[in-house]
Amino acid sequence: MLSISDNPICFKQAGVILMNLRTRMGKYMSDNNNYFTPDDDDEDEDFGFIDFEDDYPALDDDNSDYERQSSEGRRFNTYNDDDDYGSNNSSHHSAGTRFNTYDDDDDYDDYDDEPLDSSKDYQSSKGFFSFLFSEVLSLVKIVVIAVVFALVFTNFIIINAEVPSGSMRDTIWEGDRLFGFRLAYKFSEPKRGDIIIFKFPDDETQNYVKRVIGLPNDIVQIKNGRVYINGEELDEPYIKDYILDDGETYTYIVPEDSYFMLGDNRNNSKDSRYWVNTFVKKEKIVAKVVVRYYSGEKSKIDFSLVK
Repeated sequence: MLSISDNPICFKQAGVILMNLRTRMGKYMSDNNNYFTPDDDDEDEDFGFIDFEDDYPALDDDNSDYERQSSEGRRFNTYNDDDDYGSNNSSHHSAGTRFNTYDDDDDYDDYDDEPLDSSKDYQSSKGFFSFLFSEVLSLVKIVVIAVVFALVFTNFIIINAEVPSGSMRDTIWEGDRLFGFRLAYKFSEPKRGDIIIFKFPDDETQNYVKRVIGLPNDIVQIKNGRVYINGEELDEPYIKDYILDDGETYTYIVPEDSYFMLGDNRNNSKDSRYWVNTFVKKEKIVAKVVVRYYSGEKSKIDFSLVK
Protein backbone atom coordinates (compact mmCIF):
# COMPACT_ATOMS: atom_id res chain seq x y z
CA MET A 1 0.00 0.00 0.00
CA LEU A 2 1.35 3.35 -1.02
CA SER A 3 1.38 6.23 1.29
CA ILE A 4 1.02 9.89 0.33
CA SER A 5 4.75 10.53 0.62
CA ASP A 6 5.62 7.58 -1.72
CA ASN A 7 3.97 9.08 -4.89
CA PRO A 8 3.72 12.88 -4.75
CA ILE A 9 3.65 13.03 -8.58
CA CYS A 10 0.10 11.58 -8.63
CA PHE A 11 -1.32 14.55 -6.70
CA LYS A 12 0.58 17.02 -8.87
CA GLN A 13 -0.95 15.53 -12.02
CA ALA A 14 -4.43 15.58 -10.49
CA GLY A 15 -4.01 19.27 -9.64
CA VAL A 16 -3.00 20.10 -13.22
CA ILE A 17 -6.08 18.30 -14.60
CA LEU A 18 -8.44 20.15 -12.25
CA MET A 19 -6.92 23.52 -13.15
CA ASN A 20 -7.32 22.83 -16.87
CA LEU A 21 -10.96 21.81 -16.39
CA ARG A 22 -11.71 24.96 -14.39
CA THR A 23 -10.09 27.18 -17.08
CA ARG A 24 -12.01 25.43 -19.85
CA MET A 25 -15.40 25.82 -18.17
CA GLY A 26 -14.76 29.48 -17.39
CA LYS A 27 -13.85 30.16 -21.03
CA TYR A 28 -17.05 28.54 -22.33
CA MET A 29 -19.24 30.43 -19.96
CA SER A 30 -17.57 33.74 -20.78
CA ASP A 31 -17.39 33.37 -24.59
CA ASN A 32 -20.81 31.80 -25.20
CA ASN A 33 -22.83 33.53 -22.41
CA ASN A 34 -24.10 30.10 -21.32
CA TYR A 35 -24.49 28.43 -18.00
CA PHE A 36 -22.69 25.51 -19.67
CA THR A 37 -21.74 24.64 -23.28
CA PRO A 38 -20.84 21.10 -24.35
CA ASP A 39 -17.85 20.25 -26.50
CA ASP A 40 -18.16 20.27 -30.28
CA ASP A 41 -18.11 16.50 -30.25
CA ASP A 42 -21.29 16.52 -28.20
CA GLU A 43 -23.40 18.65 -30.57
CA ASP A 44 -26.08 16.00 -30.97
CA GLU A 45 -26.47 15.55 -27.26
CA ASP A 46 -29.07 17.73 -25.48
CA PHE A 47 -27.83 18.82 -22.09
CA GLY A 48 -31.00 20.77 -21.32
CA PHE A 49 -29.29 24.18 -20.97
CA ILE A 50 -30.24 27.46 -22.62
CA ASP A 51 -28.08 29.30 -25.16
CA PHE A 52 -29.46 32.82 -24.93
CA GLU A 53 -27.67 34.21 -27.99
CA ASP A 54 -28.13 31.32 -30.48
CA ASP A 55 -31.63 30.03 -29.72
CA TYR A 56 -33.45 33.26 -28.83
CA PRO A 57 -33.42 36.89 -29.95
CA ALA A 58 -31.76 39.51 -27.79
CA LEU A 59 -33.80 41.27 -25.16
CA ASP A 60 -35.11 44.75 -25.82
CA ASP A 61 -33.30 47.56 -24.12
CA ASP A 62 -36.24 48.29 -21.86
CA ASN A 63 -36.59 44.58 -20.95
CA SER A 64 -40.30 44.65 -21.87
CA ASP A 65 -42.29 41.45 -21.43
CA TYR A 66 -42.58 39.06 -24.37
CA GLU A 67 -43.15 35.38 -25.01
CA ARG A 68 -40.93 32.93 -26.85
CA GLN A 69 -41.63 29.53 -28.35
CA SER A 70 -38.89 26.90 -28.53
CA SER A 71 -38.70 23.94 -30.90
CA GLU A 72 -39.50 21.64 -28.00
CA GLY A 73 -42.87 23.27 -27.27
CA ARG A 74 -41.84 25.28 -24.15
CA ARG A 75 -42.35 29.01 -23.66
CA PHE A 76 -40.02 31.34 -21.81
CA ASN A 77 -41.34 34.57 -20.36
CA THR A 78 -39.00 37.32 -19.28
CA TYR A 79 -39.58 39.87 -16.57
CA ASN A 80 -37.77 42.86 -15.28
CA ASP A 81 -36.17 42.60 -11.86
CA ASP A 82 -38.76 45.04 -10.55
CA ASP A 83 -41.65 42.88 -11.76
CA ASP A 84 -43.55 40.54 -9.50
CA TYR A 85 -43.68 37.03 -10.85
CA GLY A 86 -45.63 33.97 -9.84
CA SER A 87 -44.27 31.57 -7.28
CA ASN A 88 -45.80 28.59 -9.13
CA ASN A 89 -43.34 28.73 -12.01
CA SER A 90 -39.76 27.54 -12.23
CA SER A 91 -37.39 30.52 -12.60
CA HIS A 92 -33.95 30.97 -14.11
CA HIS A 93 -31.79 34.07 -13.71
CA SER A 94 -29.30 35.55 -16.14
CA ALA A 95 -27.96 39.06 -16.57
CA GLY A 96 -30.67 40.56 -14.36
CA THR A 97 -33.55 38.85 -16.26
CA ARG A 98 -35.81 36.05 -15.06
CA PHE A 99 -37.13 33.30 -17.35
CA ASN A 100 -40.27 31.41 -16.36
CA THR A 101 -41.18 28.22 -18.20
CA TYR A 102 -44.62 26.77 -18.97
CA ASP A 103 -45.69 23.64 -20.77
CA ASP A 104 -48.00 23.95 -23.82
CA ASP A 105 -50.60 21.87 -22.06
CA ASP A 106 -50.71 24.25 -19.10
CA ASP A 107 -53.67 26.53 -18.65
CA TYR A 108 -52.22 29.98 -18.05
CA ASP A 109 -55.20 30.90 -15.93
CA ASP A 110 -53.98 28.33 -13.43
CA TYR A 111 -51.05 30.60 -12.64
CA ASP A 112 -53.19 33.57 -11.73
CA ASP A 113 -53.61 34.54 -8.11
CA GLU A 114 -55.96 32.25 -6.25
CA PRO A 115 -59.28 33.80 -5.14
CA LEU A 116 -59.62 34.69 -1.48
CA ASP A 117 -60.91 31.88 0.67
CA SER A 118 -63.63 33.24 2.96
CA SER A 119 -63.28 30.17 5.16
CA LYS A 120 -59.77 31.32 6.05
CA ASP A 121 -61.16 34.67 7.24
CA TYR A 122 -63.73 32.81 9.30
CA GLN A 123 -61.09 30.59 10.83
CA SER A 124 -58.90 33.63 11.55
CA SER A 125 -61.82 35.43 13.20
CA LYS A 126 -62.71 32.32 15.16
CA GLY A 127 -59.12 32.00 16.34
CA PHE A 128 -59.07 35.64 17.44
CA PHE A 129 -62.24 35.32 19.51
CA SER A 130 -60.96 32.07 21.01
CA PHE A 131 -57.75 33.85 22.00
CA LEU A 132 -59.71 36.83 23.39
CA PHE A 133 -61.96 34.53 25.42
CA SER A 134 -59.00 32.69 26.91
CA GLU A 135 -57.34 35.99 27.87
CA VAL A 136 -60.52 37.29 29.54
CA LEU A 137 -60.96 33.99 31.35
CA SER A 138 -57.38 34.16 32.63
CA LEU A 139 -57.96 37.73 33.86
CA VAL A 140 -61.16 36.69 35.65
CA LYS A 141 -59.30 33.83 37.34
CA ILE A 142 -56.60 36.21 38.55
CA VAL A 143 -59.18 38.66 39.94
CA VAL A 144 -61.10 35.88 41.70
CA ILE A 145 -57.93 34.46 43.23
CA ALA A 146 -56.86 37.95 44.37
CA VAL A 147 -60.26 38.63 45.97
CA VAL A 148 -60.32 35.26 47.73
CA PHE A 149 -56.76 35.76 48.95
CA ALA A 150 -57.59 39.27 50.23
CA LEU A 151 -60.68 38.01 52.09
CA VAL A 152 -58.80 35.13 53.68
CA PHE A 153 -55.83 37.34 54.51
CA THR A 154 -57.84 40.14 56.13
CA ASN A 155 -60.31 37.90 57.97
CA PHE A 156 -57.99 35.23 59.30
CA ILE A 157 -54.43 36.61 59.27
CA ILE A 158 -54.33 40.38 59.70
CA ILE A 159 -56.64 43.23 60.68
CA ASN A 160 -56.45 46.73 59.29
CA ALA A 161 -57.43 49.34 61.91
CA GLU A 162 -57.62 53.12 62.07
CA VAL A 163 -57.36 54.77 65.50
CA PRO A 164 -59.99 57.50 66.05
CA SER A 165 -58.87 58.84 69.44
CA GLY A 166 -55.75 59.90 71.34
CA SER A 167 -56.09 57.48 74.27
CA MET A 168 -52.81 55.78 73.34
CA ARG A 169 -50.68 58.88 72.78
CA ASP A 170 -47.74 59.23 72.46
CA THR A 171 -47.36 55.64 71.27
CA ILE A 172 -50.30 55.72 68.84
CA TRP A 173 -51.80 58.95 67.56
CA GLU A 174 -55.23 59.87 66.24
CA GLY A 175 -55.54 58.86 62.60
CA ASP A 176 -52.80 56.23 62.77
CA ARG A 177 -53.47 53.14 60.68
CA LEU A 178 -52.33 49.82 62.03
CA PHE A 179 -51.86 46.20 61.04
CA GLY A 180 -52.69 43.66 63.70
CA PHE A 181 -51.71 39.99 63.59
CA ARG A 182 -54.76 37.80 64.25
CA LEU A 183 -52.80 34.61 64.87
CA ALA A 184 -50.50 36.09 67.50
CA TYR A 185 -52.24 34.42 70.46
CA LYS A 186 -53.39 31.19 68.87
CA PHE A 187 -50.38 29.36 70.26
CA SER A 188 -49.17 31.77 72.97
CA GLU A 189 -50.49 34.04 75.72
CA PRO A 190 -50.58 37.84 75.77
CA LYS A 191 -47.68 39.44 77.62
CA ARG A 192 -47.66 42.46 79.85
CA GLY A 193 -47.00 45.53 77.73
CA ASP A 194 -48.50 44.10 74.52
CA ILE A 195 -50.74 46.46 72.56
CA ILE A 196 -53.82 44.59 71.42
CA ILE A 197 -57.05 45.09 69.49
CA PHE A 198 -60.07 43.60 71.24
CA LYS A 199 -63.82 43.75 71.38
CA PHE A 200 -65.02 46.40 73.82
CA PRO A 201 -66.47 44.50 76.81
CA ASP A 202 -69.43 46.88 77.18
CA ASP A 203 -70.26 46.81 73.43
CA GLU A 204 -68.71 44.03 71.40
CA THR A 205 -69.68 45.65 68.12
CA GLN A 206 -66.77 48.04 68.69
CA ASN A 207 -63.04 47.31 68.62
CA TYR A 208 -60.68 49.06 71.02
CA VAL A 209 -56.90 49.29 71.18
CA LYS A 210 -55.12 49.41 74.59
CA ARG A 211 -52.07 48.08 76.40
CA VAL A 212 -52.08 44.92 78.50
CA ILE A 213 -51.27 45.83 82.14
CA GLY A 214 -52.68 43.06 84.34
CA LEU A 215 -52.38 39.34 83.53
CA PRO A 216 -54.66 36.59 84.87
CA ASN A 217 -54.58 36.36 88.71
CA ASP A 218 -52.59 39.61 89.03
CA ILE A 219 -53.45 42.18 91.68
CA VAL A 220 -53.37 45.60 90.08
CA GLN A 221 -53.27 48.70 92.25
CA ILE A 222 -53.34 52.37 91.30
CA LYS A 223 -52.14 54.75 93.98
CA ASN A 224 -50.25 58.01 94.07
CA GLY A 225 -50.63 58.16 90.29
CA ARG A 226 -48.52 54.99 89.85
CA VAL A 227 -49.43 51.45 88.83
CA TYR A 228 -48.44 48.50 91.03
CA ILE A 229 -48.54 44.84 90.06
CA ASN A 230 -48.62 42.40 92.95
CA GLY A 231 -47.22 45.09 95.23
CA GLU A 232 -44.39 46.27 92.93
CA GLU A 233 -44.40 49.48 90.94
CA LEU A 234 -44.61 48.88 87.20
CA ASP A 235 -41.88 50.40 85.07
CA GLU A 236 -43.63 52.21 82.19
CA PRO A 237 -41.22 54.06 79.86
CA TYR A 238 -43.95 54.37 77.21
CA ILE A 239 -46.14 56.85 79.15
CA LYS A 240 -45.66 60.59 79.13
CA ASP A 241 -47.69 61.64 82.15
CA TYR A 242 -48.60 59.72 85.27
CA ILE A 243 -52.14 59.37 86.48
CA LEU A 244 -53.41 62.38 88.40
CA ASP A 245 -53.42 61.53 92.08
CA ASP A 246 -56.78 61.93 93.79
CA GLY A 247 -55.56 60.44 97.06
CA GLU A 248 -57.39 57.18 96.52
CA THR A 249 -56.06 53.63 96.03
CA TYR A 250 -57.79 51.44 93.48
CA THR A 251 -57.34 47.67 93.54
CA TYR A 252 -58.30 45.18 90.80
CA ILE A 253 -57.94 41.40 90.95
CA VAL A 254 -57.72 40.01 87.43
CA PRO A 255 -59.83 36.86 86.86
CA GLU A 256 -58.56 33.72 85.17
CA ASP A 257 -58.25 33.99 81.42
CA SER A 258 -58.79 37.78 81.53
CA TYR A 259 -56.71 40.96 81.26
CA PHE A 260 -56.63 44.47 82.73
CA MET A 261 -56.19 47.21 80.10
CA LEU A 262 -54.95 50.82 80.26
CA GLY A 263 -54.32 53.50 77.65
CA ASP A 264 -50.88 55.15 77.48
CA ASN A 265 -52.49 58.59 77.70
CA ARG A 266 -53.57 57.84 81.24
CA ASN A 267 -55.40 61.09 81.92
CA ASN A 268 -57.41 60.93 78.68
CA SER A 269 -58.29 57.26 78.28
CA LYS A 270 -61.46 55.32 78.95
CA ASP A 271 -60.11 51.91 79.93
CA SER A 272 -60.54 49.13 82.51
CA ARG A 273 -60.78 51.75 85.29
CA TYR A 274 -64.10 53.03 83.95
CA TRP A 275 -65.80 50.12 82.16
CA VAL A 276 -68.77 48.31 83.58
CA ASN A 277 -67.17 45.04 82.52
CA THR A 278 -63.69 45.76 83.80
CA PHE A 279 -61.68 42.96 82.19
CA VAL A 280 -61.12 41.66 78.67
CA LYS A 281 -61.45 37.94 78.15
CA LYS A 282 -58.83 36.23 76.01
CA GLU A 283 -61.44 34.99 73.56
CA LYS A 284 -62.37 38.61 72.83
CA ILE A 285 -58.85 39.56 71.76
CA VAL A 286 -58.83 40.13 68.00
CA ALA A 287 -55.15 40.74 67.21
CA LYS A 288 -51.81 41.98 68.42
CA VAL A 289 -50.76 45.34 66.97
CA VAL A 290 -47.42 44.99 65.22
CA VAL A 291 -47.03 47.69 62.55
CA ARG A 292 -48.13 51.25 61.91
CA TYR A 293 -48.20 51.90 58.15
CA TYR A 294 -49.71 55.40 58.19
CA SER A 295 -48.96 58.19 60.63
CA GLY A 296 -51.88 60.41 61.58
CA GLU A 297 -49.48 62.81 63.26
CA LYS A 298 -47.34 63.22 60.11
CA SER A 299 -50.21 62.64 57.66
CA LYS A 300 -48.15 60.34 55.49
CA ILE A 301 -47.17 56.73 54.93
CA ASP A 302 -44.85 55.74 57.74
CA PHE A 303 -44.02 52.11 58.46
CA SER A 304 -42.86 51.45 61.99
CA LEU A 305 -43.15 48.79 64.67
CA VAL A 306 -45.58 49.51 67.48
CA LYS A 307 -44.49 48.55 70.98
